[in-house]
Amino acid sequence: MKLRILFISLFMITANLVQAQVRFEANVSKEKLGINERLRVDFEMNQDGDNFRPPSFDGFRIIGGPNQAVSRSILNGKSSYSKTYTYFLQPESRGNLTLGQAEIEIDDKIYKTSPIDIEVTAAVDESEAGSDTDIVASENLHLVAEVSNANPYLNEAITVVYKLYVSPSISVSNWREIDNPKFSDFWSQNIDIRQLRAENGEYKGQPYRFVVLRKTVLYPQKTGELDIEPLALSVSVDVPSERRDIFGSRIYRTVQKTVAAGSRTINVKPLPQEGKPADFTGAVGNFDFTVSTTKETLDASESLRATVEIEGSGNLKLFDLPDLSVPASLEIYEPERSENVNTNLNGMQGSISENYTIVPTRKGKYPIPALSFSYFDLDSETYRTLTSEEILLNVDEGPVAATGSPGAVANRQAVTTSGDQFRYIKLNADLRPLQQQEFFKSLPFWGMVLLPAVMIPLFILFGKKREAIANDETGNRRKRADKLARKYLSEAKKNLGDQVTFYVALEKAMHNYLKAKLHIQTSEMSKDKIREVLAEKGVDPATINEFLSLLESCEFARYTPASSVTMKQDYEKAAGVISTLDKQI
Repeated sequence: MKLRILFISLFMITANLVQAQVRFEANVSKEKLGINERLRVDFEMNQDGDNFRPPSFDGFRIIGGPNQAVSRSILNGKSSYSKTYTYFLQPESRGNLTLGQAEIEIDDKIYKTSPIDIEVTAAVDESEAGSDTDIVASENLHLVAEVSNANPYLNEAITVVYKLYVSPSISVSNWREIDNPKFSDFWSQNIDIRQLRAENGEYKGQPYRFVVLRKTVLYPQKTGELDIEPLALSVSVDVPSERRDIFGSRIYRTVQKTVAAGSRTINVKPLPQEGKPADFTGAVGNFDFTVSTTKETLDASESLRATVEIEGSGNLKLFDLPDLSVPASLEIYEPERSENVNTNLNGMQGSISENYTIVPTRKGKYPIPALSFSYFDLDSETYRTLTSEEILLNVDEGPVAATGSPGAVANRQAVTTSGDQFRYIKLNADLRPLQQQEFFKSLPFWGMVLLPAVMIPLFILFGKKREAIANDETGNRRKRADKLARKYLSEAKKNLGDQVTFYVALEKAMHNYLKAKLHIQTSEMSKDKIREVLAEKGVDPATINEFLSLLESCEFARYTPASSVTMKQDYEKAAGVISTLDKQI
C-alpha cells in the first residue's frame, strides 16, 4: 500500500514538473503538399521569449508573415499563455524539403524546435489551394504600431499609433481588442478617436486601406531599453472564395483572425549631467515662466493673490513648480494648483499654475523675491533657466513695524473737538417701572429647581457616549479614512454620469492622495515606484494590486463605453481602497 502511494506521489510530481516546463514547438498545416499549394508554419511557445530566430526556409519562398498572436486565459484558477509566430510559405521545387530549427531565448536559455520533413509533389487541383481562406486573410491583414521616436530623452513625449491595414481583396466586418499593451515604464494617455475613418495608403509598396485604431502619448519614466507590449485584435474577415452563387457573384466566407502589432523596443537616453541646474525638477520641453500678483498696493489685512505659472509644451504634469517665499510680515497660505493641459500627438500643451493667498499684517514695503525655473530644452538639447522679476508690495495703512529705537517719542498733534462727539449717547432714557411679581414658587423657580435633576443624567450619558467613541480606535480610524476618501473623491463624485470627466477626476484624486499621504512627487508616479513605496509602508500586496488595477481601469475606461452603474462601482472601489490604504499606512 505504501509503495502504491509512493508511485502515485512520484507520478503527480513528475506531471507537475512537465506541466511547468517551457514548451516551444513548430507545427505545419500539412506535411505533404503540391507545388502550387501554400504551407502554414506556426512557431508556438507557452512563455514569452526574446530574440526569436526563424529557420532559413531553404526551398521555400515566404509569401506571408511573420504574423504574431498572443493569447492569455484563466481556466479554473490556472492561467495559460501562448505566443505564436506564423509564416506562409510557397515551395519552389518538388522533392523532399526540411524545415530547420527555430530558436527563442527564454530566461537566458536557448530553446529550439525540432526539424520537420515536408514532401512537395506535383501540382494539385487549384480549387483546393484557392479555398484556403485562412492564408488569404493572413496575407491581406496587418496590424502595425508606428512609434514617432525610438530614441527619446527621459520624459520626452513619443507617440504610438496603431493602424490596421486591409487589402482591397478582403473586407473587415468587426474587431475587438483581446490584449491591451501595458505601459508600465511610461506615463501614458490615450487620445480619444471620435470616429474611425478608412484611408488609402500603402503597405510594403502595395495599395491598402487602413484605419487608425488607437493613438497613445507616452512619457518614458526610466532610461535604457524599454519594451512596448503588443496590441492584439480578434478580427472578423470576409474572404472571397472560388465559389459563386446562382447570379454569378462570388461567395464570401468569414474567418476569425488574431493579429498583433508586435512588441517595440524604445532606447531612452538619460538627461545630460553637464550644466544641470541645482533647481532642476525634471521639466522637459519648451516653457515660459511668470510670477504675478493681483495688486501691488493695498492695506494691512487686505488679501492679494500671487500666481506662479508655467506655460508651454512638454511634461507639464510631471514636475513641481518652484515655491514662493515672502517676508515674515506677510502671511502666505498653501497654494491651490490649477491645470489647463491638453494632450495631442505632440504631447502635453497648456499651462499649470499655483495660486497663493497673501495677507500683509503691517504697514511698509515688502519685496517678493525673484524665482527661477529650469528645464531641459529638446530643440537645443541644453538646460535653460528662466528668472522672474522681483515684485515690491506697498502696504499703505495698518500697524507700523517696530523699526525705531527704544524710548523714541512719536510726533503729537493737537486734537480739536467739535462739541458733538457724544451725540450718539441718549440723554432721555424714558424708563418704565417693572411690574411686581413674586419669583418664589413661580414657573421659572420650579424650572431652575428641576433643571439640574434632568441635566445630570443627560451629562452622564453624554460623557459615556463620548468616552466610548474616543475608545473606539477602529471606528475612529474608519471615520478618518472615510473622511479622507470623501475629500479626495469629491470632484469625481460631482461628475458621476460624465464618463471622461469622471475618470480623469478619479485618477487625479488617487494621484493626489499618494502625493499628500506618501510625499510621492508627480514625476515619480510610475507603477513600479508606487508598488515599491506602498510595500515599504507595510501595505499588503492585495491592496497594492487593487490600487494599481483601479488606476489602469481609470485609464482604459476613459476611452471605452461605461454605464453610470459602472462609474458608481468604480467610485465605491476607489473610496474603499483609499480607506484601506489609510488604515494600513
